[in-house]
Amino acid sequence: MMNSAPVPEGELVSKILLKMEGKMNRLQFTLNSESRLLLQADWEGSSCDLSLHNPTGEPVTAGEITVYSGRMMFQSDTPCYGEGYSKLAQYKGTVGDFTMFGKHGDHEHYRLPVKEGWNQCYNMLLFTPAVGEALLLGFASCHRFGGIFRFNKEQLHILLNCEDIVLQPGETIALEQFFMESGDKNKVLEAFGEAICRNHPMLEIKEIPTGWCSWLVYGPNITEQNICANMMAIKERGLALKYIQIDDGYQPHMGDWLSVTDKFNGGIRKICAVIKKAGFEPAIWVAPFIAEEGSKLFGEHPDWFVTDGEGKPLASDRVSFGGWRCGPWYMLDGTHPGARAYLTHVFRVMKEEWGIHYFKLDANMWGALPFGRHHEKNRTCIEAYRMGMEAILEGAGRDSFLLGCNAPMWPSLGLVHGMRVTNDNSRSYERFYSLAQECFHRNWQHNRLWINDPDAFVLENHEKEMVDPAGRRSLVKGKVTEDEFLLCAAYVLASGGMALSGDDITKQTRENDIRTSKLLPPTGVAAQFEDEECEVGKAVLSEGRELLFFFNYGEEEKDYMFPVKEEYQISDYWTEERLEACGGRLVLKKVRPHSARVLELVCPNKQEPFKC
Repeated sequence: MMNSAPVPEGELVSKILLKMEGKMNRLQFTLNSESRLLLQADWEGSSCDLSLHNPTGEPVTAGEITVYSGRMMFQSDTPCYGEGYSKLAQYKGTVGDFTMFGKHGDHEHYRLPVKEGWNQCYNMLLFTPAVGEALLLGFASCHRFGGIFRFNKEQLHILLNCEDIVLQPGETIALEQFFMESGDKNKVLEAFGEAICRNHPMLEIKEIPTGWCSWLVYGPNITEQNICANMMAIKERGLALKYIQIDDGYQPHMGDWLSVTDKFNGGIRKICAVIKKAGFEPAIWVAPFIAEEGSKLFGEHPDWFVTDGEGKPLASDRVSFGGWRCGPWYMLDGTHPGARAYLTHVFRVMKEEWGIHYFKLDANMWGALPFGRHHEKNRTCIEAYRMGMEAILEGAGRDSFLLGCNAPMWPSLGLVHGMRVTNDNSRSYERFYSLAQECFHRNWQHNRLWINDPDAFVLENHEKEMVDPAGRRSLVKGKVTEDEFLLCAAYVLASGGMALSGDDITKQTRENDIRTSKLLPPTGVAAQFEDEECEVGKAVLSEGRELLFFFNYGEEEKDYMFPVKEEYQISDYWTEERLEACGGRLVLKKVRPHSARVLELVCPNKQEPFKC
C-alpha cells in the first residue's frame, strides 16, 4: 500500500509490491510530474488513484503527466497488444515490432501526435510472454484525461495527457485510476474489466439487438422503397430481425438530423410508423458531433463548434481526417450549452415523436479529437465529448440503445450501450480476416464494458455497377466464396454480440435464410482464444453447452485437434451433422483455407441441445 504523500518530480517513490496469483511480483515504478506540480498516488490492491496538486502561489499548466518512466521489463520478442484511442485503431506484435492492425490508425488517419522512434498506444497495454505470466497495464477510468503508453526496446513511459489545463494555486485535481495485474491472460482481462466497471458502470440493456442495416447494400443511396422492400422480405421469410436500421443518406446535410431528403417524401416519422405497423422497430444513424458547411446547423450556429486560435470554426481537415463524404466537417463543441441543448432536442424528438429507441452514433471521434479550442477553456477534449454524450443520453433516455460507432474507445465508457469494435464490414475475405482479428482482441469487453458490435454480417455477393475507361456501365458480382462467407458468419457468432444482416434480403437464398436464423438470437457469450492468432476459441454458453470455433486464415488445408469430454455430443453448428471424438480428442481433418468450422457440444445429462 502506498500513502498519498505528494511526490516531487523525479523522485523514486517506491518499489511496488503486489501479490498476484499467489506470488510476489516486483516492479519498480517512478512516479513524477510536470515541473512545479506534485503527483499523488493511492494504491489499493491492483488499482491506483492518481491526483495532481499545485503547491505554488501561481497558476501552472499541466501537459503530459508522466506516471511511470523506466526500463522495459520484457525482451524485444515478447508479444504485446495495445488499444487505440479510436475504435478503428488497435496495435499488436512484439516489444520490438509493434504495429497497427485494422484499417485506420490514430496517428496516420486522425493525426494524433506521436514521438518518432517510439511505439504508442492508449489506455491499455498487455504483455503475453511465452514463459511466465501476462502483465496488463491500463487505466481503469477515463473521465477527463487519456492514458498513453509509449515504449521501445529499452524504455517504457506511461503518461496522462492533461491537454494544457491550468491548475490554480493550491488546487488539486483527480486524474485517472491506474491498474496493474499479472497472471493468466483471460483472468487479468476480466479483472481489468471489473475495475473499469467500478468507475464506469455498464449501461443497462434489455436485450442484444438484432436487425437489418441498409448501409452495406445501399450506402448513402437509401430510399423509403428499398427499406420497405427488405422489411417485407424479412417478414415473409420469418427472420427474427427486430430493428430496421435507417443508415446514412436520409439527411440533406451532415448536421441537419431532423430534416430529410426528397427520397423520404413522407418524412422519417411516416416510415418509422410503417416499420412499427409491420411488427419491427425503427433504428436510425446519426453523426451527432459533426456538421458540414452547407448545413442549417452550421450556418445558424457557427459559435457552437470547436474553434481555431483566431476563434473561427475549425475545419477537421486542417488538423485531422476531414470526413468520408460531405467534408470537411466541423466539430460540435460539447462544452457549449447551446450545442448540448441542440443534442438533447434532436434525440428527444427522434424518441418521442418518431418512436425511435435505437441510435447508431457514428463519427463520434470528431467530438473527442484533441485539437482546437472549446467554449469552456479549461475543459479537455474528453470532457467535451462526455458532456455531449450526457446531453444525448438526456434526450434519448437511458432506456434507449445507444451504439457507439467510429467512436473514441475509453472516452465512451459508461455512455453507450453498445460499441462497434471493428471497422465496417465489406464483401472481401481480407476484410473478414481483419474484422475477426479486431473483434476477438476485444471480446473481453463484451458484456463487461458494453455490448460488442462486430458490424453487420454478410452472406452473399452483391452486384456493383462498374464503369470502364470507355464509359460503358455493367453490373459485376463479387467473388467471395461460400467458405469465406461462413467465416464471416462464424466470427460474428464468436463475438457473442449484436447480429444485424447487411444483405439484400429480397434476393437472399433460402440456404442463407437458414444461416441467418442460426445467428439469432445472439448467444451473448464471447469466445475466448488462447492463441495469439485467434484460431481456436471456445464459448461456454451454460453448463453442458459449448461452442468450439476453428478459423483457418491461411492458404492451405489444416488439421485441428481439441480435447473433448466423452459425455459430450458433437455436431456441426450449421449443418447439425454429428461428429465423433476418439480417446477424448476431437480431430478435424482438412479444414479448408479461408474457412471456419463451428462445433456445438452438448452434454445430454446436463442440458437440452442449444437451439437458436
